[in-house]
Amino acid sequence: MVSVLLIRSFGFNIAFYLVLAIFLIGGLPVFLFPHKWAIRVLQLWAKTSLLLMRLVAGISIEIRGREHIVTGTLLVASKHQSLWETFALLTLFDDPAVVLKKELTFIPLFGWFALKFKMVTVDRNARSSALKRMLQQAKRARDRHRQIIIFPEGTRKAPDAQADYKSGVAALYKSLDIACLPIALNSGLYWPRRSFLRHPGTIIIEILPPIAAGSARGAFMAELETTIEDATTRLVAEGRARDFD
Repeated sequence: MVSVLLIRSFGFNIAFYLVLAIFLIGGLPVFLFPHKWAIRVLQLWAKTSLLLMRLVAGISIEIRGREHIVTGTLLVASKHQSLWETFALLTLFDDPAVVLKKELTFIPLFGWFALKFKMVTVDRNARSSALKRMLQQAKRARDRHRQIIIFPEGTRKAPDAQADYKSGVAALYKSLDIACLPIALNSGLYWPRRSFLRHPGTIIIEILPPIAAGSARGAFMAELETTIEDATTRLVAEGRARDFD
């Protein structure tokens, strides 16, 4: 069983990064495309990666709560357990703009595409000025009726790690004055951080009821963390019982 897991994990990783390289190099004409066309190419890569996961690694996905996704501008706050959600979430929204570290834009090809897709960047070393620039970019995304995706903890956390929500999501919520859509998931069970292995099973992603605009900062943060963490704990337990026992 271990050997099969290793072979499938190795095969998927090779295929995943090969497809990524093909899209990065073969996708250079995207720079000539209108924005929406470019986003569709990005989503095609994400969908291709999800297909590879199912066919090679034996990892399927179950999406709950699609009815909570509304048309137009949204602030999307997602749990972050693995690399998986950084591309899987792109397939759920019409025009996603992901909040990401500015240093990622310095990576050849990858960073150039991030700028083409008009992602929202944050410079963690610039402190208050970084927040100001992030909010300016996010407001431009809001005015284009995009869905702004942020991982409130700022980095990947193992399924059982202590939650650590940063203030950036509250700043976006108050500044943009739009509803926030919380997302819980259990991807860390199947695509563990800092691990080569990809465990077969079904990743569950649950789109939770939106938090309306206008709440006080403290109340918003408390509701967001409680909502996401309670649902994530439930999904992790469900995944372990179904695919790991």
